Amino acid sequence: MNVLKIATAGSVDDGKSTLIGRLLYDTKSLTDDKLAAIEEKSKQRGFDYLDFSLATDGLVAEREQGITIDVAHIYFSTRKKSFIIADTPGHIEYTRNMVTGASTAQASIVLVDARKGVVEQTYRHFFINNLLRIKDVVIAINKMDLVEFSEEKYNSIKREIEYLASKSEYKNQQLTFIPMSALQGDNVVSTSENMSWYTGETLLQHLEKLDTEATEEVTQVRFPVQTVIRPKTDEYHDFRGYAGKIYGGDLEIGDEIVVLPSQTKSTIKSIHFFDKEFEKAKSGSAVTITLADNVNVSRGDMLVKVTEEPTITKQLDATICWMDKEPLQVSQKYYIKHGINDAQAKITQLSSILKTDFSGKIENPSELALNQIGVIQLKLSKYLLVDSYHQNKSNGAFILINPKTNNTVGVGFIK
Repeated sequence: MNVLKIATAGSVDDGKSTLIGRLLYDTKSLTDDKLAAIEEKSKQRGFDYLDFSLATDGLVAEREQGITIDVAHIYFSTRKKSFIIADTPGHIEYTRNMVTGASTAQASIVLVDARKGVVEQTYRHFFINNLLRIKDVVIAINKMDLVEFSEEKYNSIKREIEYLASKSEYKNQQLTFIPMSALQGDNVVSTSENMSWYTGETLLQHLEKLDTEATEEVTQVRFPVQTVIRPKTDEYHDFRGYAGKIYGGDLEIGDEIVVLPSQTKSTIKSIHFFDKEFEKAKSGSAVTITLADNVNVSRGDMLVKVTEEPTITKQLDATICWMDKEPLQVSQKYYIKHGINDAQAKITQLSSILKTDFSGKIENPSELALNQIGVIQLKLSKYLLVDSYHQNKSNGAFILINPKTNNTVGVGFIK
Protein backbone atom coordinates (compact mmCIF):
# COMPACT_ATOMS: atom_id res chain seq x y z
CA MET A 1 0.00 0.00 0.00
CA ASN A 2 1.25 3.49 -0.86
CA VAL A 3 2.28 5.71 2.05
CA LEU A 4 1.72 9.47 1.79
CA LYS A 5 3.72 11.75 4.10
CA ILE A 6 1.85 14.96 4.95
CA ALA A 7 2.86 18.06 6.90
CA THR A 8 0.24 20.25 8.54
CA ALA A 9 0.62 23.92 9.37
CA GLY A 10 -1.63 26.66 10.67
CA SER A 11 -1.71 29.63 12.96
CA VAL A 12 -2.63 29.25 16.62
CA ASP A 13 -6.25 28.11 17.12
CA ASP A 14 -6.85 27.46 13.42
CA GLY A 15 -8.00 23.97 14.40
CA LYS A 16 -5.09 21.90 13.14
CA SER A 17 -5.10 19.32 15.93
CA THR A 18 -8.90 19.15 15.77
CA LEU A 19 -8.73 18.46 12.03
CA ILE A 20 -6.28 15.58 12.49
CA GLY A 21 -8.37 14.21 15.37
CA ARG A 22 -11.46 14.38 13.16
CA LEU A 23 -9.64 12.49 10.40
CA LEU A 24 -8.67 9.78 12.87
CA TYR A 25 -12.18 9.59 14.31
CA ASP A 26 -14.07 9.50 11.01
CA THR A 27 -11.71 6.89 9.54
CA LYS A 28 -12.14 4.79 12.71
CA SER A 29 -8.41 4.99 13.42
CA LEU A 30 -8.75 5.78 17.14
CA THR A 31 -8.45 2.88 19.57
CA ASP A 32 -11.31 2.32 22.03
CA ASP A 33 -9.23 3.40 25.03
CA LYS A 34 -8.08 6.58 23.25
CA LEU A 35 -11.65 7.44 22.26
CA ALA A 36 -12.88 6.81 25.83
CA ALA A 37 -10.12 9.10 27.18
CA ILE A 38 -11.15 11.86 24.75
CA GLU A 39 -14.82 11.51 25.76
CA GLU A 40 -13.98 11.65 29.48
CA LYS A 41 -11.62 14.64 29.13
CA SER A 42 -14.13 16.53 26.97
CA LYS A 43 -16.83 16.07 29.63
CA GLN A 44 -14.43 17.23 32.36
CA ARG A 45 -13.87 20.44 30.42
CA GLY A 46 -17.62 21.00 30.11
CA PHE A 47 -17.73 20.48 26.32
CA ASP A 48 -20.90 19.12 24.72
CA TYR A 49 -18.77 17.80 21.87
CA LEU A 50 -15.63 15.65 21.52
CA ASP A 51 -12.40 17.66 21.73
CA PHE A 52 -10.52 15.92 18.91
CA SER A 53 -7.35 17.95 19.54
CA LEU A 54 -6.74 15.60 22.49
CA ALA A 55 -6.01 12.86 19.96
CA THR A 56 -2.79 14.56 18.82
CA ASP A 57 -1.57 17.03 21.48
CA GLY A 58 0.59 14.61 23.47
CA LEU A 59 2.64 16.91 25.70
CA VAL A 60 1.15 18.00 29.03
CA ALA A 61 1.86 21.64 28.14
CA GLU A 62 0.06 21.18 24.81
CA ARG A 63 -3.08 19.80 26.45
CA GLU A 64 -3.06 22.47 29.15
CA GLN A 65 -2.58 25.39 26.76
CA GLY A 66 -4.55 23.97 23.82
CA ILE A 67 -1.66 24.51 21.40
CA THR A 68 0.85 22.40 19.50
CA ILE A 69 4.47 22.86 20.61
CA ASP A 70 6.48 19.96 19.21
CA VAL A 71 6.24 17.97 15.98
CA ALA A 72 4.06 14.88 16.40
CA HIS A 73 3.81 12.07 13.86
CA ILE A 74 0.41 10.45 13.45
CA TYR A 75 -0.16 7.23 11.52
CA PHE A 76 -3.45 5.99 10.05
CA SER A 77 -4.73 4.04 7.08
CA THR A 78 -7.78 3.70 4.87
CA ARG A 79 -8.57 0.93 2.42
CA LYS A 80 -6.82 2.92 -0.32
CA LYS A 81 -3.73 4.44 1.30
CA SER A 82 -1.61 4.78 4.43
CA PHE A 83 -0.73 8.19 5.84
CA ILE A 84 1.94 9.71 8.06
CA ILE A 85 1.04 13.20 9.28
CA ALA A 86 3.66 15.51 10.75
CA ASP A 87 1.62 17.81 13.00
CA THR A 88 3.79 20.92 13.24
CA PRO A 89 3.42 23.94 15.59
CA GLY A 90 1.81 27.20 14.53
CA HIS A 91 3.60 29.69 16.79
CA ILE A 92 6.24 31.87 15.14
CA GLU A 93 8.82 30.77 17.74
CA TYR A 94 8.46 27.17 16.52
CA THR A 95 9.20 27.90 12.85
CA ARG A 96 12.23 25.61 13.04
CA ASN A 97 9.92 22.77 14.12
CA MET A 98 7.76 23.32 11.07
CA VAL A 99 10.76 23.21 8.74
CA THR A 100 11.86 19.96 10.39
CA GLY A 101 8.41 18.39 10.17
CA ALA A 102 7.84 19.43 6.55
CA SER A 103 11.33 18.50 5.30
CA THR A 104 10.31 14.96 4.29
CA ALA A 105 6.67 15.68 3.38
CA GLN A 106 5.20 14.80 -0.01
CA ALA A 107 2.14 17.00 0.52
CA SER A 108 1.08 19.73 2.92
CA ILE A 109 -2.10 21.02 4.55
CA VAL A 110 -2.15 24.72 5.48
CA LEU A 111 -5.09 25.69 7.67
CA VAL A 112 -6.70 29.12 7.53
CA ASP A 113 -9.31 30.25 10.05
CA ALA A 114 -12.27 31.44 7.96
CA ARG A 115 -13.01 34.20 10.50
CA LYS A 116 -9.49 35.66 10.52
CA GLY A 117 -8.48 34.96 6.93
CA VAL A 118 -4.82 35.08 5.86
CA VAL A 119 -2.60 36.19 8.78
CA GLU A 120 1.15 36.59 9.30
CA GLN A 121 1.68 32.90 10.12
CA THR A 122 -0.19 31.88 6.97
CA TYR A 123 2.39 33.83 4.95
CA ARG A 124 5.20 32.11 6.85
CA HIS A 125 3.76 28.62 6.41
CA PHE A 126 3.11 29.19 2.73
CA PHE A 127 6.64 30.56 2.31
CA ILE A 128 8.19 27.49 3.94
CA ASN A 129 6.15 25.14 1.76
CA ASN A 130 7.53 26.97 -1.26
CA LEU A 131 11.07 26.99 0.13
CA LEU A 132 10.89 23.21 0.62
CA ARG A 133 9.27 22.82 -2.82
CA ILE A 134 6.32 20.77 -1.60
CA LYS A 135 4.38 20.14 -4.78
CA ASP A 136 0.84 19.45 -3.50
CA VAL A 137 -0.56 21.90 -0.96
CA VAL A 138 -4.10 21.85 0.41
CA ILE A 139 -5.43 25.17 1.70
CA ALA A 140 -7.96 24.02 4.30
CA ILE A 141 -10.26 26.95 5.01
CA ASN A 142 -11.51 25.83 8.42
CA LYS A 143 -14.27 26.93 10.83
CA MET A 144 -16.67 27.68 7.98
CA ASP A 145 -19.49 27.02 10.46
CA LEU A 146 -18.48 30.22 12.28
CA VAL A 147 -18.93 32.37 9.13
CA GLU A 148 -22.27 30.79 8.21
CA PHE A 149 -20.61 28.67 5.49
CA SER A 150 -20.10 31.82 3.41
CA GLU A 151 -18.99 31.24 -0.17
CA GLU A 152 -17.96 34.88 -0.38
CA LYS A 153 -15.59 34.47 2.59
CA TYR A 154 -14.13 31.32 1.02
CA ASN A 155 -13.53 33.07 -2.33
CA SER A 156 -11.90 36.06 -0.60
CA ILE A 157 -9.34 33.85 1.16
CA LYS A 158 -8.76 31.84 -2.02
CA ARG A 159 -7.96 35.01 -4.02
CA GLU A 160 -5.45 36.15 -1.39
CA ILE A 161 -3.62 32.80 -1.38
CA GLU A 162 -3.55 32.74 -5.20
CA TYR A 163 -1.98 36.22 -5.13
CA LEU A 164 0.73 34.91 -2.78
CA ALA A 165 1.33 31.98 -5.11
CA SER A 166 1.86 34.35 -8.01
CA LYS A 167 4.80 35.93 -6.12
CA SER A 168 6.51 32.61 -5.43
CA GLU A 169 9.55 31.41 -7.38
CA TYR A 170 8.26 27.81 -7.26
CA LYS A 171 5.77 27.54 -10.10
CA ASN A 172 5.11 23.78 -10.13
CA GLN A 173 3.05 23.83 -6.95
CA GLN A 174 -0.50 22.47 -7.10
CA LEU A 175 -2.96 24.29 -4.80
CA THR A 176 -6.26 22.73 -3.72
CA PHE A 177 -8.80 24.79 -1.74
CA ILE A 178 -11.27 22.99 0.54
CA PRO A 179 -13.80 24.77 2.80
CA MET A 180 -14.49 22.76 5.94
CA SER A 181 -15.45 22.57 9.58
CA ALA A 182 -13.11 20.18 11.37
CA LEU A 183 -15.20 20.33 14.54
CA GLN A 184 -18.43 19.30 12.81
CA GLY A 185 -16.80 17.16 10.13
CA ASP A 186 -17.88 19.14 7.05
CA ASN A 187 -15.77 18.17 3.99
CA VAL A 188 -13.16 16.36 6.07
CA VAL A 189 -14.19 12.77 5.36
CA SER A 190 -17.86 13.28 4.47
CA THR A 191 -19.29 15.77 1.99
CA SER A 192 -20.90 18.76 3.68
CA GLU A 193 -24.61 19.41 3.28
CA ASN A 194 -24.05 22.99 4.45
CA MET A 195 -21.94 24.08 1.45
CA SER A 196 -23.80 22.98 -1.66
CA TRP A 197 -21.90 25.68 -3.59
CA TYR A 198 -18.68 23.65 -3.15
CA THR A 199 -18.52 20.80 -5.65
CA GLY A 200 -14.95 19.62 -5.04
CA GLU A 201 -13.59 16.66 -3.11
CA THR A 202 -13.44 16.21 0.64
CA LEU A 203 -10.01 16.36 2.26
CA LEU A 204 -9.71 12.58 2.58
CA GLN A 205 -10.88 11.99 -1.01
CA HIS A 206 -8.20 14.38 -2.25
CA LEU A 207 -5.44 12.82 -0.14
CA GLU A 208 -6.40 9.30 -1.21
CA LYS A 209 -6.19 10.28 -4.87
CA LEU A 210 -2.71 11.82 -4.64
CA ASP A 211 -0.10 9.76 -6.50
CA THR A 212 2.84 9.39 -4.10
CA GLU A 213 5.28 9.05 -7.00
CA ALA A 214 3.88 12.10 -8.80
CA THR A 215 4.43 14.24 -5.68
CA GLU A 216 8.18 13.84 -6.19
CA GLU A 217 9.85 15.65 -9.06
CA VAL A 218 11.85 13.40 -11.39
CA THR A 219 15.49 14.39 -11.23
CA GLN A 220 19.07 13.08 -11.51
CA VAL A 221 19.93 9.74 -9.92
CA ARG A 222 22.10 9.88 -6.81
CA PHE A 223 23.41 6.77 -5.04
CA PRO A 224 25.61 7.69 -2.05
CA VAL A 225 27.46 4.60 -0.85
CA GLN A 226 26.72 3.81 2.80
CA THR A 227 28.97 0.77 3.11
CA VAL A 228 30.91 -1.81 1.09
CA ILE A 229 29.63 -5.40 1.42
CA ARG A 230 32.30 -8.14 1.42
CA PRO A 231 30.81 -11.40 2.84
CA LYS A 232 33.99 -13.48 2.17
CA THR A 233 32.02 -16.71 2.49
CA ASP A 234 32.45 -19.81 0.32
CA GLU A 235 29.28 -18.96 -1.59
CA TYR A 236 30.13 -15.26 -2.03
CA HIS A 237 33.90 -15.36 -1.81
CA ASP A 238 34.55 -12.63 -4.42
CA PHE A 239 31.35 -10.64 -3.88
CA ARG A 240 31.85 -6.88 -3.65
CA GLY A 241 28.68 -4.83 -3.37
CA TYR A 242 27.89 -1.22 -2.56
CA ALA A 243 24.93 -0.60 -0.27
CA GLY A 244 22.89 2.58 -0.09
CA LYS A 245 19.62 4.25 -1.00
CA ILE A 246 18.68 5.49 -4.48
CA TYR A 247 17.54 9.11 -4.72
CA GLY A 248 16.06 11.09 -7.60
CA GLY A 249 15.52 8.48 -10.30
CA ASP A 250 15.82 4.79 -11.16
CA LEU A 251 18.82 2.53 -11.76
CA GLU A 252 18.90 -0.69 -13.77
CA ILE A 253 21.35 -3.34 -14.87
CA GLY A 254 23.51 -2.11 -17.74
CA ASP A 255 23.37 1.58 -16.78
CA GLU A 256 26.68 3.33 -17.34
CA ILE A 257 27.79 5.03 -14.14
CA VAL A 258 30.64 7.13 -12.86
CA VAL A 259 32.08 6.84 -9.35
CA LEU A 260 32.66 10.20 -7.70
CA PRO A 261 34.95 11.80 -6.76
CA SER A 262 37.42 9.40 -8.47
CA GLN A 263 35.70 9.77 -11.90
CA THR A 264 36.04 6.01 -12.50
CA LYS A 265 33.49 4.63 -14.95
CA SER A 266 31.75 1.25 -15.02
CA THR A 267 28.35 -0.35 -15.58
CA ILE A 268 25.84 -1.86 -13.15
CA LYS A 269 26.21 -5.64 -13.10
CA SER A 270 23.51 -6.60 -10.56
CA ILE A 271 21.03 -5.11 -8.09
CA HIS A 272 20.33 -6.96 -4.83
CA PHE A 273 17.65 -6.56 -2.18
CA PHE A 274 18.19 -9.06 0.64
CA ASP A 275 18.26 -12.46 -1.07
CA LYS A 276 16.58 -11.32 -4.32
CA GLU A 277 17.97 -9.77 -7.49
CA PHE A 278 16.21 -7.20 -9.65
CA GLU A 279 16.66 -5.79 -13.14
CA LYS A 280 15.66 -2.32 -11.98
CA ALA A 281 15.37 -0.39 -8.71
CA LYS A 282 13.23 2.72 -8.22
CA SER A 283 14.03 5.93 -6.40
CA GLY A 284 13.72 5.41 -2.65
CA SER A 285 14.92 1.79 -2.77
CA ALA A 286 17.61 0.66 -0.34
CA VAL A 287 19.70 -1.83 -2.35
CA THR A 288 23.15 -3.30 -2.90
CA ILE A 289 24.73 -2.72 -6.31
CA THR A 290 27.62 -4.58 -7.94
CA LEU A 291 29.67 -3.21 -10.85
CA ALA A 292 31.07 -4.91 -13.93
CA ASP A 293 34.59 -3.66 -13.19
CA ASN A 294 36.73 -4.12 -10.11
CA VAL A 295 36.96 -0.42 -9.21
CA ASN A 296 37.77 1.27 -5.91
CA VAL A 297 34.58 2.47 -4.17
CA SER A 298 34.39 3.52 -0.50
CA ARG A 299 31.79 4.81 1.93
CA GLY A 300 30.96 8.42 1.08
CA ASP A 301 31.52 7.97 -2.66
CA MET A 302 28.60 8.51 -5.00
CA LEU A 303 27.43 6.56 -8.04
CA VAL A 304 25.69 8.62 -10.73
CA LYS A 305 24.83 8.18 -14.38
CA VAL A 306 27.58 9.38 -16.70
CA THR A 307 25.48 12.24 -18.08
CA GLU A 308 24.18 13.41 -14.69
CA GLU A 309 27.20 14.42 -12.64
CA PRO A 310 26.70 16.80 -9.69
CA THR A 311 28.85 19.82 -8.87
CA ILE A 312 32.11 19.19 -7.00
CA THR A 313 32.83 22.26 -4.90
CA LYS A 314 34.34 23.71 -1.72
CA GLN A 315 32.07 26.79 -1.71
CA LEU A 316 28.31 26.98 -1.30
CA ASP A 317 25.60 29.60 -1.73
CA ALA A 318 22.57 28.57 0.29
CA THR A 319 19.31 29.58 1.89
CA ILE A 320 19.28 28.66 5.57
CA CYS A 321 16.71 28.47 8.36
CA TRP A 322 18.46 29.29 11.64
CA MET A 323 17.55 27.01 14.57
CA ASP A 324 19.81 28.12 17.40
CA LYS A 325 19.37 30.69 20.18
CA GLU A 326 22.87 31.97 19.45
CA PRO A 327 22.56 33.95 16.19
CA LEU A 328 24.56 33.17 13.07
CA GLN A 329 27.35 35.65 12.45
CA VAL A 330 29.89 35.96 9.66
CA SER A 331 33.24 34.18 10.22
CA GLN A 332 31.73 31.59 12.55
CA LYS A 333 32.85 27.99 12.00
CA TYR A 334 30.64 24.91 11.98
CA TYR A 335 30.50 21.33 10.78
CA ILE A 336 28.42 20.75 7.67
CA LYS A 337 26.60 17.43 7.30
CA HIS A 338 25.66 16.72 3.69
CA GLY A 339 24.21 13.26 3.19
CA ILE A 340 26.75 10.83 4.62
CA ASN A 341 29.66 13.25 4.18
CA ASP A 342 30.75 16.06 6.46
CA ALA A 343 33.34 18.83 6.49
CA GLN A 344 34.33 21.92 8.39
CA ALA A 345 32.53 25.03 7.19
CA LYS A 346 33.05 28.74 7.68
CA ILE A 347 30.36 31.40 7.09
CA THR A 348 31.99 33.87 4.71
CA GLN A 349 28.98 36.09 4.02
CA LEU A 350 25.43 36.72 5.25
CA SER A 351 23.86 38.33 2.21
CA SER A 352 20.27 38.88 3.30
CA ILE A 353 17.33 37.92 5.48
CA LEU A 354 14.27 36.76 3.54
CA LYS A 355 10.90 38.21 4.54
CA THR A 356 8.45 35.35 4.81
CA ASP A 357 5.50 37.46 3.64
CA PHE A 358 7.05 37.58 0.13
CA SER A 359 7.67 41.33 0.51
CA GLY A 360 11.40 41.14 -0.23
CA LYS A 361 14.55 40.88 1.86
CA ILE A 362 16.82 42.76 4.27
CA GLU A 363 20.22 43.29 2.65
CA ASN A 364 23.57 42.80 4.44
CA PRO A 365 22.32 42.12 8.00
CA SER A 366 24.80 41.73 10.85
CA GLU A 367 23.35 38.42 12.09
CA LEU A 368 20.66 35.80 11.56
CA ALA A 369 18.49 35.11 14.61
CA LEU A 370 16.50 32.07 15.72
CA ASN A 371 13.76 31.09 13.22
CA GLN A 372 14.90 33.63 10.63
CA ILE A 373 15.61 32.53 7.05
CA GLY A 374 18.58 34.03 5.23
CA VAL A 375 21.01 33.67 2.34
CA ILE A 376 24.61 32.77 3.18
CA GLN A 377 27.91 31.76 1.59
CA LEU A 378 30.11 29.03 3.06
CA LYS A 379 33.69 27.90 2.51
CA LEU A 380 34.34 24.19 3.10
CA SER A 381 37.43 22.30 4.24
CA LYS A 382 37.00 19.64 1.51
CA TYR A 383 35.11 19.06 -1.72
CA LEU A 384 31.49 17.91 -1.57
CA LEU A 385 29.31 16.46 -4.34
CA VAL A 386 26.25 18.73 -4.44
CA ASP A 387 23.25 19.82 -6.49
CA SER A 388 21.02 22.84 -6.09
CA TYR A 389 17.96 22.10 -3.98
CA HIS A 390 15.76 23.15 -6.91
CA GLN A 391 17.30 20.44 -9.09
CA ASN A 392 17.67 17.66 -6.54
CA LYS A 393 16.13 17.83 -3.05
CA SER A 394 18.03 14.90 -1.56
CA ASN A 395 21.45 16.14 -2.66
CA GLY A 396 20.74 19.83 -2.26
CA ALA A 397 20.12 20.02 1.48
CA PHE A 398 22.44 20.03 4.49
CA ILE A 399 22.58 20.80 8.20
CA LEU A 400 25.06 22.87 10.18
CA ILE A 401 26.31 21.63 13.55
CA ASN A 402 27.94 23.69 16.29
CA PRO A 403 31.22 21.86 17.07
CA LYS A 404 31.22 23.10 20.68
CA THR A 405 27.70 21.99 21.64
CA ASN A 406 27.04 19.38 18.94
CA ASN A 407 23.65 21.04 18.39
CA THR A 408 22.08 21.26 14.94
CA VAL A 409 21.94 25.03 14.44
CA GLY A 410 20.68 25.39 10.88
CA VAL A 411 19.19 23.58 7.91
CA GLY A 412 20.32 24.76 4.49
CA PHE A 413 19.16 24.54 0.89
CA ILE A 414 21.87 24.90 -1.76
CA LYS A 415 21.20 27.52 -4.44
